[in-house]
Amino acid sequence: MEPNDHGRGGPAVQAAALLGFLAASAVVAYLGSQVTVGNVNGWYATADTAPWSPPNWVFGAVWTALYTGMAVAAWLVWRSDAPGRRTALAVYCVQLALNLAWTPVFFGLYPALGSAALWLALAIIVALALAVAATVLCFGPISRTAGLLMLPYLSWVVFAVSLNVWAAAHN
Repeated sequence: MEPNDHGRGGPAVQAAALLGFLAASAVVAYLGSQVTVGNVNGWYATADTAPWSPPNWVFGAVWTALYTGMAVAAWLVWRSDAPGRRTALAVYCVQLALNLAWTPVFFGLYPALGSAALWLALAIIVALALAVAATVLCFGPISRTAGLLMLPYLSWVVFAVSLNVWAAAHN
């Protein structure tokens, strides 16, 4: 256990909490996929994407790993008795909500709004990157492991910002 990590409840409570964090990530992933599936082979298939954009199949694999790491990180912070735990989890919830908001705006609104949807999505994903960075900064002092688990997510979101910038500028 990490410093200030006294655990919350017994093994059953710990397992239930971990499953809860995993379920929250799964719900966000599922809701996002529902919007993506209908559009990735629609307008996005003919969109001008960044030359450094990976193949579409990469996104599902990467997001699965990232959502799992995010959930474990949040669970590690939840387990702690450290000061700032509640604030850190609130910041985590903000970034999760921004994560959930980006996909329907980027993929779902483009057919109706055109490039305006991509610029709006850019504003959301920049806010998401800032919220994820804040989450890393909040998680790190509570659980070094949790902070480190959030770094791949932050890196991916910053990469996704570059993809969104290209899409907004070229579509």
